[in-house]
Amino acid sequence: MQKTALKQILITKEGLIKMKDELEYLITVRRNEVIDMIGVAKAFGDLSENSEYDEAKNEQAKVEARIIELEEQLKYAKVVEEKDIKTDVANIGTKIRVRNLSLNKEIVYSLVGSTEADPFKMKVSDESPIGKVLMGRKIGDTVAYETPKGEFKLEILEISK
Repeated sequence: MQKTALKQILITKEGLIKMKDELEYLITVRRNEVIDMIGVAKAFGDLSENSEYDEAKNEQAKVEARIIELEEQLKYAKVVEEKDIKTDVANIGTKIRVRNLSLNKEIVYSLVGSTEADPFKMKVSDESPIGKVLMGRKIGDTVAYETPKGEFKLEILEISK
């Protein structure tokens, strides 16, 4: 059975640094913490009825899975270089100031790769509904996207780095 390769992952320099930092932390710190947790849990005795041991092993599986995920993403990561970020159209690495015409409210989104998305910091992925409609658009364009609460329209006011 052939393994399907991940597609190239576009990422900002900041996002790449965060991914590498997280990977480093998981390998050098968290992995050892979990090994220590397993050792402590083993000291409680019978492993068949040891919930601490089960929890520690589950945590170990999560940490190892995340390490594998990050290593795989880093293999396919392509950094969007600052010099390549153009502000004539919305793209990864740009900030887009929009007016939500449905709410009559201005919002600034940062358009980022899928691994960097953080809606609480207004960092939207190029693969999200909002990101998809903004990608490649210019100042003055009006775009619409669907949500469970209905359609929202955005007018692009400004694109910057």
